[in-house]
Amino acid sequence: MSKTTYKFAPEVRERAVRMVFDHERDHPSRWAAVVSIAEKIGCVPETLHEWGKKAEVNSGKRAGVPTEVADKVKAPEREVRELRQANEILRKASGYFAQAELDRPFRR
Repeated sequence: MSKTTYKFAPEVRERAVRMVFDHERDHPSRWAAVVSIAEKIGCVPETLHEWGKKAEVNSGKRAGVPTEVADKVKAPEREVRELRQANEILRKASGYFAQAELDRPFRR
């Protein structure tokens, strides 16, 4: 599970990114627009800048892997990791029980 806590609702993120794109021409650069809007919504400018880049990737305006595709790739990777952990636990448990069986006195 991710350690990230989401302070902003997805609607707020989308609106902030839309504001950056809409007001970009009112500022000398995109970064100036990001800084201005980030102050208004109470987030760090770098965060809002990353949201904007991710929105561009998802819309196809920027090269990169869209969020939907990345999530589809991460899900099986997470499942494989969990299954490997479960197999390791089972392997250790079977070794423990096999050793316990060998240590038990033989009954006739």
